[in-house]
Amino acid sequence: MDASLEKKIADPTLAEMGKNLKEAMKMLEDSQRTEEENGKKLLSGDIPGPLQGSGQDMVSILQLVQNLMHGDEDEEPQSTRIQNIGEQGHISLLGHSLGAYISTLDKEKLRKLTTRILSDTTLWLCRIFRYENGCAYFHEEEREGLAKICRLAIHSRYEDFVVDGFNVLYNRKPVIYLSAAARPGLGQYLCNQLGLPFPCLCRVPCNTVFGSQHQMDVAFLEKLIKDDIERGKLPLLLVANAGTAAVGHTDKIGRLKELCEQYGIWLHVEGVNLATLALGYVSSSVLAATKCDSMVLTPGPWLGLPAVPAVTLYKHDDPALTLVSGLTSNKPADKLRALPLWLSLQYLGLDGIVERIKHACQLSQRLQESLKKVNHIKILVEDELSSPVVVFRFFQELPGSDPGLNATPAPSTAPSAVGRERHSCDALNRWLGEQLKQLVPVSGLTVMDLEVEGTCMRFSPLMTAAVLGTRGEDVDQLVACVQSKLPVLTCTLQLREEFKQEVMATAGLLYVDDPNWPGIGVVRYEHANDDKSSLKLDPEGEKIHAGLLKKLNELESDLTFKMGPEYKSMKSCIYIGMASDDIDVSELVETIAVTAREIEENSRLLENMTEVVRKGIQEAQVQLQKANEERLLEEGVLRQIPVVGSVLNWFSPVQASQKGRTFNLTAGSLESTEHTYVYKVQGSGVTPPQTPTGTRTKQRLPGQKPFKRSLRGSDAISETSSVSHIEDLEKTEQLSGGQEASEANSPERHPGAPAPPEAEPPGALQDGAQGLQGDHPQVEEPESLR
Repeated sequence: MDASLEKKIADPTLAEMGKNLKEAMKMLEDSQRTEEENGKKLLSGDIPGPLQGSGQDMVSILQLVQNLMHGDEDEEPQSTRIQNIGEQGHISLLGHSLGAYISTLDKEKLRKLTTRILSDTTLWLCRIFRYENGCAYFHEEEREGLAKICRLAIHSRYEDFVVDGFNVLYNRKPVIYLSAAARPGLGQYLCNQLGLPFPCLCRVPCNTVFGSQHQMDVAFLEKLIKDDIERGKLPLLLVANAGTAAVGHTDKIGRLKELCEQYGIWLHVEGVNLATLALGYVSSSVLAATKCDSMVLTPGPWLGLPAVPAVTLYKHDDPALTLVSGLTSNKPADKLRALPLWLSLQYLGLDGIVERIKHACQLSQRLQESLKKVNHIKILVEDELSSPVVVFRFFQELPGSDPGLNATPAPSTAPSAVGRERHSCDALNRWLGEQLKQLVPVSGLTVMDLEVEGTCMRFSPLMTAAVLGTRGEDVDQLVACVQSKLPVLTCTLQLREEFKQEVMATAGLLYVDDPNWPGIGVVRYEHANDDKSSLKLDPEGEKIHAGLLKKLNELESDLTFKMGPEYKSMKSCIYIGMASDDIDVSELVETIAVTAREIEENSRLLENMTEVVRKGIQEAQVQLQKANEERLLEEGVLRQIPVVGSVLNWFSPVQASQKGRTFNLTAGSLESTEHTYVYKVQGSGVTPPQTPTGTRTKQRLPGQKPFKRSLRGSDAISETSSVSHIEDLEKTEQLSGGQEASEANSPERHPGAPAPPEAEPPGALQDGAQGLQGDHPQVEEPESLR
């Protein structure tokens, strides 16, 4: 607070309070500046420490509060803050401090001040929202006002309720009518607050054949009222919606008011669309709410004001009943609840209030007009011109199916197929909503599940725009993000069936139907030892799928691969994410099958080799032991004595033959090393088997990623180039073969060189071995080398 402003305020305590509040808010909001000044962040553990005897200064206490507010910034980023508090927010927060300070005044001054604050705020709200001659009740909990209104209705309809209490209610049970589209938990809250049994609640269904899916069925409501009267019940109160909590639809309030007047029922209206009553143009359905008996307003989110109370406006002439119901109070502290709103309304002014509500409505209209031009996007609000809420979802009609579920499925359509299409489209909409929330967080977009339509996205700027500071550019960015994600959504939805057919036609792969996965699909590799009838944990399968996931991610394709348990199962699966329009599904499935088979065979080969090596080592140890015993018998016992043995070896040396063993990993057998020392070369043994490969290795253009569909022209070029390359290799081999043949038949060969063999079997020794055979013709060729 400036020094000039402090001079204008005569009360020094009030001036100091405003100054301290401004400094405290600045310190709490500027967390980065505080950390830089202090050099480190104060640690705040979950376990409270002892209270210090000497006390702490205000800065240290505020730093502790700051750490408790923000917590660990690494785990929870600061971008998740709910509200951006501006100067109007400071005014609202100042009201709470002023309320505590005003409560210290003497009773007469306090009574006059609280009466003025309450009357001013009530008058302003009634004029802004066109509710003439109304009273106001300010409350922190939004549903609290409706509970007090129900008490007022009970006192008004039951004259002896103050004396007889629940006996009056037992003889003639009250009935509270709620829409089926009402916010969840409202009826249970009312019964708990009023002490009424649940049969006192009556849920009115919405129109299912004609009209909106979210508007109350007036004709059915009248039938319910007549039935309750015949049964001796008392229709007490009806809760109507001016903007349902989910979609933002408005009931036919005009007809509902006529019905309530006919049967003496209290009409209460709530909803976000009541904010449009402050505008110059109001739809007739919302304007009819000004004739209701009570309504609930939430100016806090509408105007971006933190910590301001909700307001219940009502009309009643008996102050005694309102006092008994709790709508009015003689306590000054109850009247001071309106102080934050009283300050904020004066700060914004009438023009500022109308401008904020108008700006939010313009944002919703802007989004509606933009989404109408986008294909595969369906807007679910019927009254598009007057509703400030936009609810939309992605849909695409595939041949033979209707994922959007716009029409009732034919009897021939299998319910399971319709359910799968519904779940698949819901999963894609859930993915789209999460992507939009991350890309445009300032839009305040929310993802919700509706009973009929499925998963949808809701844009309600009246509840978020003033808080988040949403602008028209943010709406344009939101539409651009929707358009950028549509190709991926449409392509993924189209490739799902192709992927399913390819997997089902491939041996060793099992298609897993997980409707909650927003991707191409889920696949599992069935190895040889897989127990298909069991859903227990499979360690061998998990090992194969882990290696498969690693191999697929190493390909660096545009697809994302994840591993997780199958839906309602413990077995591992490969989850394939969203795809673009140029993915070759057949190559993808073949790559998965061949790679998984290679991993399984390599794993088995390693296990078999381990067992063979273990047995070979045992056999080698036995043969070496036998060789040592034979050498001992051949040399004699005397030669083993150190001194005698050296003398005998000097007079009569022993010509010991070198005997060794070699282990062939490929054949898994133990062989003698005699032919190695005789022929000075080690045999090749059995040729190892080739690694299994598939036909997935295709010619790719430079820079082309795996699983990409190539153009026809590029395919032709690559095939032609590969064929010509193979022909060149064949010609080179023929030329080299002819040259070797001419050299072999040449008469100028060295006279001492041995004649070349006429025909050699596969696996014969090379030139070096042939030379040694010529020098030692008497040595018979080992059987393993033939």
